[in-house]
Amino acid sequence: MGLKTFRPYTQTRRHAILPDFAEITKDTPEKRLTEAQRKTGGRNSYGRQTSFRRGGGHKQRYRIIDFKRNKLGIPARVAAIEYDPNRTSYIALLNYVDGEKRYIIAPANLEVGRKILAGPEAEIEVGNALPLRNIPPGIPIHNIELQKGRGGQIVRSAGSSALIMAKEGEYASIKLPSTEIRNVHLDCYATIGQVGNLDHIKVVSGKGGRTRWLGWRPRSRAVAMNPVDHPMGGGQGKAKSGGGWHVPVSPWGQPAKGYKTRRKTKPSNTFIVQRRKKKH
Repeated sequence: MGLKTFRPYTQTRRHAILPDFAEITKDTPEKRLTEAQRKTGGRNSYGRQTSFRRGGGHKQRYRIIDFKRNKLGIPARVAAIEYDPNRTSYIALLNYVDGEKRYIIAPANLEVGRKILAGPEAEIEVGNALPLRNIPPGIPIHNIELQKGRGGQIVRSAGSSALIMAKEGEYASIKLPSTEIRNVHLDCYATIGQVGNLDHIKVVSGKGGRTRWLGWRPRSRAVAMNPVDHPMGGGQGKAKSGGGWHVPVSPWGQPAKGYKTRRKTKPSNTFIVQRRKKKH
């Protein structure tokens, strides 16, 4: 993937850094592999706003992605690399020998025309899906299952990958992109390679309008509100971080810095070998 910049004839163009979509080989998606996607505006089924700053945005159709990779032993050919507006990574269109078509997350260096396979007998090549017991340590993997047959749930965003550190008993210790080390059963499937679109982290939208296209509305600062609207609103002054009662909190009073929200009795705690390293 490459990036493109622009002549600075406006302040928007001066700072914009956008993808050039050189890897994209097909513009229109397979209609049978998409479905309608209604906008919620951040509202739940009761009409109450539960996700703030959502609304507007361009009309999109959801691409149905094969996270399970359950067509075992049936080879497929990569027909195209496409853009997906619902995720940061690109997607690859697969044409199976039995005539079926499916989308998968496109790993880096996956080329059109390459043959890929899913199953225990698949080779250790980019795009192939295998159970963890058949993948040697040190190989980059993504789209990892946490429960057998449920489909890949973690390591699916652009540029991310995980590594198998060790295998002991029926579990493999996997180092995730967050530096967390987690045990996953050896029968769970994962895909070989690093997720593509590596330069996504370098993209600079350049203007607020492009953020509106993605469905994000502007944010109002809490300190600019009145006390009735937010715990950090009002007061004879501007600073709210100088101690006392003015600590950063949510609109319902939950502290925003240093307050642990993870349940101590969460079942997945038994599978976490090492928690992610904290940022200083």
